Amino acid sequence: MHQYDVIIVGGGMVGASLVCALAGRNLRIAMVEAVQPEVRTGAGYDDRAIALAYGTRQIFTGLHLWEQIAPAATPIHRIHISDRGHFGMARMDRREEGLPAIGYVVPARDIGAALSAAVAATAAVDSWCPATVTSVQQADDGVQLQLDCGGTAETLKTRLVVAADGADSLLREQFGIGHVERDYGQTAIVTNISPQLPHNNIAYERFTDSGPMALLPMSDNRCAVVWTVATDEAGAIMALDDAAFLAQLQARFGYRLGRLQKTGRRQAWPLRLVQAKESVRERLALIGNAVHTLHPVAGQGFNLGARDVAVLAEVLVDALRAGEDPGSLAVLNRYGEWRHRDHQNVMVFTDGLARLFTLPVPALGLARSAGMLAFDLLPPAKRWLTRMTMGRAERTPKLARGVPL
Repeated sequence: MHQYDVIIVGGGMVGASLVCALAGRNLRIAMVEAVQPEVRTGAGYDDRAIALAYGTRQIFTGLHLWEQIAPAATPIHRIHISDRGHFGMARMDRREEGLPAIGYVVPARDIGAALSAAVAATAAVDSWCPATVTSVQQADDGVQLQLDCGGTAETLKTRLVVAADGADSLLREQFGIGHVERDYGQTAIVTNISPQLPHNNIAYERFTDSGPMALLPMSDNRCAVVWTVATDEAGAIMALDDAAFLAQLQARFGYRLGRLQKTGRRQAWPLRLVQAKESVRERLALIGNAVHTLHPVAGQGFNLGARDVAVLAEVLVDALRAGEDPGSLAVLNRYGEWRHRDHQNVMVFTDGLARLFTLPVPALGLARSAGMLAFDLLPPAKRWLTRMTMGRAERTPKLARGVPL
């Protein structure tokens, strides 16, 4: 029997961020992860990119990790939003918020390397990897997890278990928490491209009849592409050679960046909405994709999970200082209540966009265009949306202000 104060199931970026946030708090922490992390090699053209909101940059600052991540980060100075085949257009600019950037685009490998190094340097953390949870037993004073560690059975007990184990969370299921799920009938095709013209640190969000398309600025004048297509068309697009793929992408995106000249390896990800009906139970907290899996429009997925980490860490640290049990429902409800509004706002926003711009109703095109123009001319509305996408619209936890706990 191995005894811990907190067990985090899921060692991805969200789970590892929580380990870093709780480090140095006199807590015995375990992180359980099913897959061994890939060994980091040198940067390559096909590096998968993550869009970080400005608020997420602040969280990494509060975790003392931004200095390691910053050299690989490409700032987003402006966002250009358009609707293919219609006149509507909207723009968001860092200067309207008085900030150095609206967000940043960072290769996932660089974020992962910074987090892995920080977790490895934390003495009070045991990493169980590769290991999978085979059963969960609940008691008044804690939770007992049975692990399969490559054929060896291990038993872990804790006062609090945190589920960071993704959209198909086993812990969510084991605790009997229901969820809402909807298949969008869309697939995200993800790749990197090189345009003819400089991207000038502009991120493009373009809505098409098959779904939204994002081009995000990266280093070496590359752009990360997230192209949403109908799932029944995805196979044919993935099978295209590079020239034909670039031609189709060009037809959808247009020539704002000149000709699209090079593309890298493509990946395809089916898209669905997953929303847990509860974010906490006695001895359990859900974070990241375990509580909310979003459509990638507006790039909010990891950023919402990072804010989960910032709030949960602050709630737990405050509870420990007050001598409270960190796994009690009274403590965890503070996290759930704090996160509820942000979860709902972002869910409604991303789901609404994903569906509104693909409805086959011609009259809606004119309404959307008029709406975007009105939005572009209404500073209060634009300011609210900018602040929401940057993670600054709601009550802001300490880490999201760049302040250590």
